[in-house]
Amino acid sequence: MATITRTALRVAVGIAATAATALSLTACGGSGGEPGGEGDGTFTILQYENPETAQGQGWQLALEIFKKKHPDVKVDFQTTSFDAMRQNAKITLTGDDVPDVIEFNKGNADGGQLAGQGLLAPLTEQVKKYGWDEKVKGSMQAFAQYDEQGLAGSGDWYGVPNIGEYVMFYYNKDLFAQAGITEEPTTLEEFEAAMDKLLAIGVTPISSSASTSQGFNQMWVWYSLVAAEADRTAIDDFMFLREPVDFSKDPWKAGADRFQEWIDKGYVGEQLGGLNFEQATVNFLSGEKAMLIWNQGEFFRIREQATFDWDYFTLPGANMQMGSSGHLWGVPANAKNKELAYDWIDITLSEEVQNKIGQLGGLPLAGDASTIEDDLTREYTERFNELVEADTLAFYPDYPVPGFLDFIQSHMQAMSNRNETADEYTEELQKFYDEGREAALAG
Repeated sequence: MATITRTALRVAVGIAATAATALSLTACGGSGGEPGGEGDGTFTILQYENPETAQGQGWQLALEIFKKKHPDVKVDFQTTSFDAMRQNAKITLTGDDVPDVIEFNKGNADGGQLAGQGLLAPLTEQVKKYGWDEKVKGSMQAFAQYDEQGLAGSGDWYGVPNIGEYVMFYYNKDLFAQAGITEEPTTLEEFEAAMDKLLAIGVTPISSSASTSQGFNQMWVWYSLVAAEADRTAIDDFMFLREPVDFSKDPWKAGADRFQEWIDKGYVGEQLGGLNFEQATVNFLSGEKAMLIWNQGEFFRIREQATFDWDYFTLPGANMQMGSSGHLWGVPANAKNKELAYDWIDITLSEEVQNKIGQLGGLPLAGDASTIEDDLTREYTERFNELVEADTLAFYPDYPVPGFLDFIQSHMQAMSNRNETADEYTEELQKFYDEGREAALAG
């Protein structure tokens, strides 16, 4: 990894910035378009990226390009939150007063339901016309396609991702040095030994969170430990409902048992039930916690705000790493400006926008990593490309069945509060997953 000392501003930015500018999902306004086009009035874009992230800045560039290309179109660029979009998507996409293009969450539990219920327009024809399948390749296509039952991995395209994602451990090199950790660990055993050294000097190794509202960190720790012991078949059976999954066996048992050990040893801290991922990030940036498990979403922010020397590594010694394609652009079935929506999606996949996202560490799917000037950012992007090429991304655990994210987060909180054991969790996990799988396969 590159060694770069970063001096950054101490400013409180994050999800609050997005919330401050958020607009009601139901207040999308009338859709419209260019004179003589499909609609008449306003072209509405609904998305939920923080404007300070690499992706959020990429969208702003795309917006500039779009407005220059369509000077007569009034554009309403709306920002909501991830949770609000998930909870209100069906209402937002029902009826005639809908956005023209939306960002939505991938997976059977979210995008699959919207596609299966006819709320999204199929994009297969446009994918071929614009050549999007030449830019979004391999496993990055898996959650863009859904069959008639709304199951991912095959069927028509209903969404188009622009970026990739993978989860890593950002770490404070100063705290590592204070603990006598001189090299990045290369195995899980070395990683745990490093965390023991951090605990010995009174430093919490991993800044985490377990709130049932956006307390994603603990879920990512647990699933990363599962993925560490998994192979492609085990992940795909779970993710795409291909074969029944026995959660009492490895890699599920091994991952849950190790996760409980990490909680008991104090690797992830205490009193996590009330913390969300934003607070976990702030705690890491404060210099109090040694590591933060997160994906590329905080890369630019950490690069700008960290007042200490930092770097990152993926989970040492793991067979698979958490990661996937990014969230999807989709076109509501009732959108009045579909042609403009297709053009918007195409612009977000353009070389100019993709390379802008890449420069900021956003992992573009159609960018050129060699154009990235910053060494750390380029290496970070190249690492993602390696994982895609090796087909070792394990996706995210909440995708397979409806309600899974809320279910998992609730149990992550219970385990983190030591109100539930690994065995109790996996037993409940088996029941919830099997019921959801049965319902999904029944259509």
